[in-house]
Amino acid sequence: MPENVHDAKVWDVVVVGAGPAGSAAALALARAGCSVLLLERGPFPGSKNVYGGVVYARVLDEILPQWWLDVPVQRWVTRRSTMIMTGHQALTVDIRAQNWGKAPFNGMTTYRPDFDAWLAGKAVDAGAVLITSTVATGLIRDGRGRVCGVRTDRPGGDLRARVVIACDGVNSFLAKEAGLLPAADAGHHTLGVKEVWSLPPEVIEERYALGRREGLDIEMLGCTRGIPGGGFLYTGHDTVTVGVVVSVEALAKAKVRPEELIADLRAHPAIAPGLRGADLKEYAAHLIPEGGYRTMPKLATDGLLIAGDAAGMCLAAGLWLEGVNFAIGSGLAAGAATAKAVRAGDFSAAALASYRTSMQANFVLSDHKRMKDAPKLVLNERLHAQYTSLICDMAEAIFTVVNPEPKPRMTALLRRTVKDHGVRWRDLAKDAALGGRIFR
Repeated sequence: MPENVHDAKVWDVVVVGAGPAGSAAALALARAGCSVLLLERGPFPGSKNVYGGVVYARVLDEILPQWWLDVPVQRWVTRRSTMIMTGHQALTVDIRAQNWGKAPFNGMTTYRPDFDAWLAGKAVDAGAVLITSTVATGLIRDGRGRVCGVRTDRPGGDLRARVVIACDGVNSFLAKEAGLLPAADAGHHTLGVKEVWSLPPEVIEERYALGRREGLDIEMLGCTRGIPGGGFLYTGHDTVTVGVVVSVEALAKAKVRPEELIADLRAHPAIAPGLRGADLKEYAAHLIPEGGYRTMPKLATDGLLIAGDAAGMCLAAGLWLEGVNFAIGSGLAAGAATAKAVRAGDFSAAALASYRTSMQANFVLSDHKRMKDAPKLVLNERLHAQYTSLICDMAEAIFTVVNPEPKPRMTALLRRTVKDHGVRWRDLAKDAALGGRIFR
C-alpha cells in the first residue's frame, strides 16, 4: 500500500468506491493519462458487496477487448426464463440460446468479490492507485465552495483532487453532502435478499439441463405474497442462488420478513426439486434504487460527479433487471468526461456536463429514459395481487381437458377469468397500455 497518498500532491481525480462504477471510471481515467486514486472502504474491492448474480459485460468490449478470456466467470448464461407463479402454479417462458455460450457471450454469473477485484485490477494495471480499508468521511471544498477533495479516516486523511467521482453506493453520503442526492425515499427503493445454496456442479447441470459452464437465470413474478417485487434463481459453478426483490414500503406494511418470502419460494413445487439436498452457504441483503429515470439525482456539481448506484443507475423494467452494466457504463462515461475536464483545466459543473450528454447518447440514460414509467408497472400492486394468478389460471384452464365438453372459446374464457379475479377491465386496459408504451 503506498504511504505517500496524503502528501501535498493534488490528484487529478479521486474515485470513491471500487465497485464496478468506480473501477470503470478509474480505468478510463488512467487510460487517458490522468493521475487517479481509487478508494475502497473494504479490505479489498468487492469485500463489502453482497450481490452475486448475472452480469452483462459487453459494455467492456471497447475498453477491455476480449475481457472474457480472464474474467472470473462462474457460468455463461445460455438459458433464461420468465416464470409467473401462484402458490401452486408456474407458467414459464424459457429461451435457450447456444450463441450466448460462446464469445463474445451475453450474460454470466459471477461473484462480486471476484469480479470487482478483477476490474479494479485492470484499473491498477492501467496506472490507477488503489487504497483499501479507507472510508471517505466527507468532502473538502475550496474558498469558492467547489469540491476539491475528500476527507478520510486515515491519519492525515485529507486527499485533494481536481475532481471527485462518488461511486459510494445507493445511500451515497458524499452525494448527499454535496446536495445532489435527496434524503432516501423508501418508495423509490427495493430490498433484495438472497440465499446461496451449495450443490455439486454435475448435479446443477443435470437438474437444470445445462452443459458444462452453462448457466440458468430465472426471473419470477407472483412469489412475494402479493407484495410488489419478484423472485430470482441463477446458477453458479457449484451454487444455486435464490432470492426476492421487494418494495421496501410494501414489505414493511405487510409485516413480513424477507426470509419468509425466500422460504416460500424455496418450497414452491417449481423450485424445490432443484434445491433438494443443497447446503446453505450464504444469506445477504442489499438496498436497490428502483425509482428509475424520474427520480435520478443531478449528476454533477463543481468538482464532483456521481455514478453507479449513487446515481440510481439500476434498470428495473420487468423484462430487465440490470445494474452492473449500467454502473460500468456510467463509470466509463464519468471517467471520459472528467479526463476531458482535466485536459481543459475546467472542473465546473458546466465543464462536467458532457458526462450526462454522453450517457444520453449511449444505452445508460437512453434506456432509462425510454422506460421511465417502468416502476409504475413493475411495482403495481394489481400486477402482483391479481394479474399473476389471472394469467396462471387462464393458462391452466386452456390446457385442462374436460371431455365430453367442447373446448372453451378464448374470449369467453378470458371474460370469466377476469371476472373471477375481480379485475376491472378499465384497470386491465390502462395497465396494458402502460406496458405497451414502456416496451414499444
